[in-house]
Amino acid sequence: MLKQIKYLTLSIVLTMLGCNDMPKEKKQITAADILGNPEYLAISYGGYRQKTRDVQPTVNELKDDMKILSAMGVKILRTYNVQLAQASNLLKAISELKQEDATFEMYVMLGAWIDCQNAWTDKAPNHEVESEQNAGEIARAVALAKQYPDIVKIIAVGNEAMVNWATSYFVRPSVILKWVNHLQDLKQQGELPKDLWITSSDDFSSWGGGDPSYHTKDLEALIKAVDYISMHTYPMHNTHYNPEFWLAPESELNLSDKEKIESAMQRSLKFAQKQYDSVTNYVKSLGVDKPIHIGETGWATVSNGHYGRMGSRATDEYKSGRYYELIREWTNKNNVSCFYFEAFDEQWKDAGNALGSENHFGLINLKGQAKYAIWDLVEEGVFKGLTRDGKPITKTYNGDKSALMKEVLVPPMAKELAH
Repeated sequence: MLKQIKYLTLSIVLTMLGCNDMPKEKKQITAADILGNPEYLAISYGGYRQKTRDVQPTVNELKDDMKILSAMGVKILRTYNVQLAQASNLLKAISELKQEDATFEMYVMLGAWIDCQNAWTDKAPNHEVESEQNAGEIARAVALAKQYPDIVKIIAVGNEAMVNWATSYFVRPSVILKWVNHLQDLKQQGELPKDLWITSSDDFSSWGGGDPSYHTKDLEALIKAVDYISMHTYPMHNTHYNPEFWLAPESELNLSDKEKIESAMQRSLKFAQKQYDSVTNYVKSLGVDKPIHIGETGWATVSNGHYGRMGSRATDEYKSGRYYELIREWTNKNNVSCFYFEAFDEQWKDAGNALGSENHFGLINLKGQAKYAIWDLVEEGVFKGLTRDGKPITKTYNGDKSALMKEVLVPPMAKELAH
């Protein structure tokens, strides 16, 4: 009773002073608040340092990465599975950082990996039946979302799990729909927060933006079931697989090398925009109006394969940096979240080939060097006092742009491949 009297007395005094607003509980940030908000930059994140995922990043390593990404203005991370310790350790790391600093902000789009039966085995994948591992993966994602409701704002069911070129593991849309509906039901039952958003992160074609063969009743139902669409677009990969947009037309024959490169990068942006628009148009054709964000896009800086010197000549730090600048500018201006792929280089993805493009999508390399895309952040001093694996964040090429440009290749002319 005495405590209540004291509280009432304080309330009366504050009212007399014109300060009658007592402290209110801080509003919980939701997916609806952060997706499409340019103040909340998004990025794909793994954090693996070694050539195998058997060596998981430690909580302290994850905390160092979070400080670096936060300094870059990143506030939403995308993870890919909860089979390994990375995601749960990441959530622990973010939680600890929030306890150490009440102003620290970082949210997670938690990925639950989905496979078909016999995926990643010596048996033939059965794309008509889902893996028995999927139920456990969803259950783990649910447990983490319940444990960290202040951090996990989105669950993504599957990663490129419906696209037919994912021949090792893809499933039919009915499988993704089943688990999306399951999670939506848990929200309705109060088992999960009602403002937790559920999606699936997949190639633009899987969302109806490409081959009409994907236009099925199950996909229509899925589009209506998710809270938003998370689509992938990769102009860089298409410089090899669908190169028409990439090859310089004969009208550009007399342009300077720099002009030819810039023209190619502008066409690359238009390529991504066209894929985004194709998904938008398909979704609207179903009478559905919901947000569409980019769950993955990126541009590697190295390739000794399809995208390098002997291929489409797409990969180098200059083109990668230019794509990063163009895609961020467009998505921020249009309130589209872009989970750029990816934060740091990871060498486990093509462990047997050090120069394989999959190892080189990061904005920061394994030496703690910021690539050309974010040299400006180094100049601004945002990384001051921060380290990765004990190394301060410095610039690649020692910041010498002329040295960087010596490795930049001009995209092929269309007539070169015609012969």
